[in-house]
Amino acid sequence: MAIDVVDQVLDLFPGQPIYVYHEIVHNKHVVNRFKDRGVKFVEEIAEVPHGAIIVFSAHGISPAVREEAKARNLVAVDATCPLVTKVHSEAVRYARQGYEILLVGHADHQEVVGTRGEAPDAIQVVDSPEDIGHLKIADSSSSKIAYLTQTTLSTDDASVIIDALKKSFPNIKDPPSSDICYATTNRQQAVRQLAPECDLVLVVGSKNSSNSVRLTEISANVGVNAYLLDDVSELRDEWFARTPGAGRHATVLITAGASAPEDLVAELCRTLLNRYGRERKDGSTGGIEQRDVFNEDTEFGLPATLKRLMREKGIDPESRRIRVGSYDLTEELYGAAPSRQTVPLTVSGREV
Repeated sequence: MAIDVVDQVLDLFPGQPIYVYHEIVHNKHVVNRFKDRGVKFVEEIAEVPHGAIIVFSAHGISPAVREEAKARNLVAVDATCPLVTKVHSEAVRYARQGYEILLVGHADHQEVVGTRGEAPDAIQVVDSPEDIGHLKIADSSSSKIAYLTQTTLSTDDASVIIDALKKSFPNIKDPPSSDICYATTNRQQAVRQLAPECDLVLVVGSKNSSNSVRLTEISANVGVNAYLLDDVSELRDEWFARTPGAGRHATVLITAGASAPEDLVAELCRTLLNRYGRERKDGSTGGIEQRDVFNEDTEFGLPATLKRLMREKGIDPESRRIRVGSYDLTEELYGAAPSRQTVPLTVSGREV
């Protein structure tokens, strides 16, 4: 969603400086492509000229940052992921009700920094089960303790920490629904189910993408080697050394982080087929099998400020709603016409 928001802001204000607070998403290619289009990424609100347009990244911000932007009279477009906004709202509500809030996540991640800023006096961060012994909780049996989670965590890791919290605090309150992003959960479930059928897993994503890194960990948890690569230039032949035929007879699961551009996935498929899938001695060639584990089809409304800016330019915001769906795998783009199989789970994994 956040990527589409920046795209639409650029369309509305061609040639005008557009600023983004932090990386819009944690993907090198997405950020660099926006830089090429003139977007300026900043780490401090003070870097943005008074009255300029700023887009807040998908990871969310604290109220203090919002106030700082207001003080500089910035035109602020909030591209925070709706699921992160949900966690922020839960934090505010629990804090107002007098709960002590345990936020499961990585303390230095921008999402956690933003969520913690909603109720700094009520929130403590739990990065691992070992952190639980250092928490400052007056009464471990209190019914006024609740936990929330960072949206991009590994469901495996989160479950371990949540189980430990429930042992330490028997009356701890669950969030109304899971805080972990559906796209993150879906990809993790797909890797968990499909990786055992494969010799190797490749994850397209950046090293600073929490959800991409988690996919490699999920694969390792089920006993299959996984590698994270930004693009095909990072592909290494040695990864295939212990696979059947040193890659020529290997089954490779390809997946991607939630914000990785699909053209990078397509390029990886083409490269693998060209490098390892050429005609073998038995006359066979490599191919693609598309696994439809879940058909993601979600529509997002636009941020309120973006709607207002569109109306001011005579554009109906309803015509610009953001829809996220699956991709059609074509021979031209992916290097082979895929066979297709539906798997009863969630999200799409691809096998080459």
